[in-house]
Amino acid sequence: MNHYDDAPQILRDFLAYHETIKAHSQKTVDEYYLDLRNFFRYLKQSRQPALRDTPMDEISIMDVDIQLIRSITLTDVYGYLTYLSRSRPKRQNSDKTGYGLDASSRARKIATLRSFFNYLVNKAHLLDNNPIKDLDSPKLKKSLPKYLTLEESVELLESVDGKYAERDYCILTLFLNCGMRISELIGLDLGDIQGDALRLLGKGNKVRIVYLNDACKDALARYLAVRRPISGRDENALFLSAQNQRISRSTVHSLVKKHLSQAGLDSSQYSSHKLRHTAATLMLQNGVDVKAVQEVLGHEHLNTTEIYTHIDNESLRVAARANPLAKVKPPKKGPPQP
Repeated sequence: MNHYDDAPQILRDFLAYHETIKAHSQKTVDEYYLDLRNFFRYLKQSRQPALRDTPMDEISIMDVDIQLIRSITLTDVYGYLTYLSRSRPKRQNSDKTGYGLDASSRARKIATLRSFFNYLVNKAHLLDNNPIKDLDSPKLKKSLPKYLTLEESVELLESVDGKYAERDYCILTLFLNCGMRISELIGLDLGDIQGDALRLLGKGNKVRIVYLNDACKDALARYLAVRRPISGRDENALFLSAQNQRISRSTVHSLVKKHLSQAGLDSSQYSSHKLRHTAATLMLQNGVDVKAVQEVLGHEHLNTTEIYTHIDNESLRVAARANPLAKVKPPKKGPPQP
């Protein structure tokens, strides 16, 4: 989905801005495109009676221009949100789908609209006012990140065997110790190993350095000893697939699920990203400062990291016991005076 041939110029300019200036991933840009295409299709269908019976995926948005966009009001967007919550198929192109998107899906689509109108006002200077600046997002249920305990993490590592044991063990070790994103792991090159550190390319093409502990260094050494040299496009890729290509996101997901199951853990509840949660939680449980964890994880904002502080129940118990008043009890009353 690289050319967006069915998108009007104003939308292509917005997507190019996010891809080239903001350095967002292709996946993120594609999601922006799909969200905005769906919004403009809804808008045209709701305003043009002749399109009421036209399937949504047959409505062209090539004629969307700045004049149409300037006519959009907050009421239009509220109508769109009502459509999303009641009438939007949960799965497109399925006869058996339910209807109505959940709050988190609607919130993401609102975030796309906010980004689009902010771009038009503040970057492209095509709008004087943002018509959705007062738009509220759906309330989301706050859920704490799932993570493995220390014992479960050890069980996961000890379960690794098979033809690619050294590679898989190294991948799991890096996830659990360095808390890297899957995109950062699959993007690693041999040259990113810098002594006792790894160079990671994170979100927004931001580079950061994470330092390797003994477990990571040992796992890397064991993997590199069996990594077969290859030639061609992926010759510098650190982790290789069975086809001698850079390992893919889907292969990493599969191997994580496989070893979770082998360890007797519920693979439906955990994923490679949950191993990132695990790394953050274990670091905090063992006294690492939250700002240091922020740097390790590559979080732009501290409040993103602080969610992990709410799941460290054992630390809360220790803190409660450490209060100097923890053992103070009411004095025993003597016998009543005559």
